[in-house]
Amino acid sequence: MERIAKNHQDMIDLLQRQSFQYFVHEVNLSNGLVADKTKSGWPASIAAVGLALSAYTVGVERGFLSRDEAIARTLAVLRFFWNSPQGPDPEASGYKGFYYHFLDMSTGRRAWSCELSTVDTALLLAGMLSAAAYFKQDSEDEHEIRTLADSLYRRTDWQWARNGRATVAQGWKPETGFLPYEWKGYDEGLILYLLGLGSPTFPLSSESYSAWTSSYKWRKIYGYEYLHAAPLFIHQLSHVWVDFRGIQDLFMREKQLDYFENSRRATFVQREYAIRNPLDFVGYGDLCWGLTAGDGPGPATASVRGREIEFFGYVARGIPDGPDDGTIAPWSVASSLPFAPEIVLPSLKHFIDDVKLKDSNPYGFRASFNRTFPHPQDAAGGWVSQWHFGLNQGPIVLMVENYRSGFLWRLMRGCPYLIQGLRRAGFTSGWL
Repeated sequence: MERIAKNHQDMIDLLQRQSFQYFVHEVNLSNGLVADKTKSGWPASIAAVGLALSAYTVGVERGFLSRDEAIARTLAVLRFFWNSPQGPDPEASGYKGFYYHFLDMSTGRRAWSCELSTVDTALLLAGMLSAAAYFKQDSEDEHEIRTLADSLYRRTDWQWARNGRATVAQGWKPETGFLPYEWKGYDEGLILYLLGLGSPTFPLSSESYSAWTSSYKWRKIYGYEYLHAAPLFIHQLSHVWVDFRGIQDLFMREKQLDYFENSRRATFVQREYAIRNPLDFVGYGDLCWGLTAGDGPGPATASVRGREIEFFGYVARGIPDGPDDGTIAPWSVASSLPFAPEIVLPSLKHFIDDVKLKDSNPYGFRASFNRTFPHPQDAAGGWVSQWHFGLNQGPIVLMVENYRSGFLWRLMRGCPYLIQGLRRAGFTSGWL
């Protein structure tokens, strides 16, 4: 990968190591569940568990965690999901091989009457499959990891999740059935479709993938033509596990592009939006950008410099059409490192040296900040999130590693289900 200047090398070494600590401490070691965020009493997020499983493999490679400890944590997760109750009962952990978005950290049962989440299950399975690809030694424990991960993946009924339609439903609830929303338009569902297509037991059809890509929106913004999605995380999350450099599906072949270059363009568009700063928020600029899903100072409305501004709580912010309330998420910039290091590295230094987002903070960056919001504790500096989120910490650890070594990308090239999914989706060329 890239040669990195010594000062930048030290910076991302520390950022990756600190971000990894979330998955060391915010976990129930008895069942492997990982907290969605650091707020006391908060449930586990199955997507955070998937990111943790992949992060453990990086942790072993980087010396953050011993192999034995990573095996123990991984087995706790896989055994829990294999043995947890599956069925239409509202108190179960999952149904049809899918799992509820949030689970109680102690019992592992459904939390908050939430939905059975198809995309969060896909992120969980991606983590499981990465663990299976990594733990290849001929030992009883590593054999069990491979067996359980394989069995959990094969149990997932992707055909059921279509609800009789071409595209996949976003979720299901035992009280009301399928949600009315489907995975349409370019979004984080890319990894979902690839894993669904690769299934040997309940595979999605190529019709499903074609129906999904037919809903894409191609746009030209600030001189960049690309497949548009407003929040930055959409251009990153599937790339955690898949090396899209040089491989193309039909849509990208027709555009003479690939999804990696598309994410690079999206990253530059984000920075250009902050430079132009059309809504005149404090702090935006060439070093301070990154709008994505995340925590915010709202819900609130405040008068700032003679105008009323609506501030949001946790919401998917995006460009160029919003929502935008002046909230920046540094983790989303760090997760863009493989795509555009020449603009990401200076911004990371700015967040550390100038915005002080790592001071007295054990998990690396604060989740988000807003210098426009009039915060009573720090009127000059604005608002800073007090929480950390597993969905922020994981992409930092994993995308920093993909930039540094391509480790996870190479690892997942050895996953036959992902390869099958890519081929069924029509991907050709490059390393395929």
